[in-house]
Amino acid sequence: MTTLVPRYPEVYVQLSGTDGNAFAIIGTVQRELKRAGVRPAELAEFVQEATSGDYDHVLQTAMRWVEVG
Repeated sequence: MTTLVPRYPEVYVQLSGTDGNAFAIIGTVQRELKRAGVRPAELAEFVQEATSGDYDHVLQTAMRWVEVG
């Protein structure tokens, strides 16, 4: 079993116990990435990737980009 290392492991986003709406999740991750100094082009890449599928895809994308709790 391999451990998934997010693209930005230093960025932590608490998702459990928060609004489970897909757009709220995308907005939260995007805000934290921006706060961490991620370039606008990469922010756009995250949003494009996250919105290219269903709700599970949003969660999987978030976990590929940041540390999720």
